[in-house]
Amino acid sequence: MKTSQAPALLPIRRGIVLFVAFVGGLALPCAKAADLGTIGPTYEISEPHLFRMIEAKLREMERTGELARIEAETKARVVETIRNPPPVPGIHTTQTPRTFYFDPTFILDRNILGAQGELLFAAGTRKNPLEVVSLSRHLLFFDARDKRQIRHARELLTHAQGRIKPILTAGSYLDLMQSWRVPVYYDQRGLLTRRLGIRQVPALVSQEGLRLRIDELELSP
Repeated sequence: MKTSQAPALLPIRRGIVLFVAFVGGLALPCAKAADLGTIGPTYEISEPHLFRMIEAKLREMERTGELARIEAETKARVVETIRNPPPVPGIHTTQTPRTFYFDPTFILDRNILGAQGELLFAAGTRKNPLEVVSLSRHLLFFDARDKRQIRHARELLTHAQGRIKPILTAGSYLDLMQSWRVPVYYDQRGLLTRRLGIRQVPALVSQEGLRLRIDELELSP
């Protein structure tokens, strides 16, 4: 059996040997390095330090006065933003007065545990914050860019004798605080008006039982 297979394997082995010799022959010239001389000038690889570049740029801006100008502009923008925050989007002066109610009841989506891991409230529990904490003061939302709304808000605050919390949806709360000598708040990013569904101002929020009553008030001419 071995004698009959030997002739058949000889061509294959010879082919492998010839292929290896051929590949080796091609590779041999690559293994020999030749000195081709210097083709052109060479340079060391170097990169300027990032922080040194920034420092140099700042020094140049300081020398030319550009840095002082940028600082002044930034400060002015910050002061302007504080004095006049961006108006709450989607809020406009009352055109059609309306009264509606907001139910603050919520449903827990997970268990509330105590400090020792004990279960305080189970997931699925319905809770109304007004059962625990009452709204101590009315909330008055208005636009301080509108002189009529400012006048109307001032009249309500005087009549309520401190039982109203003024909250702006636009305008300068700092200017009002300096003028009225009372705290004035701002509805940051419209979180409260969006939550309560307020679209028109002035709007007065008060508590009725376990609901909040919201009156979008009509302004007199």
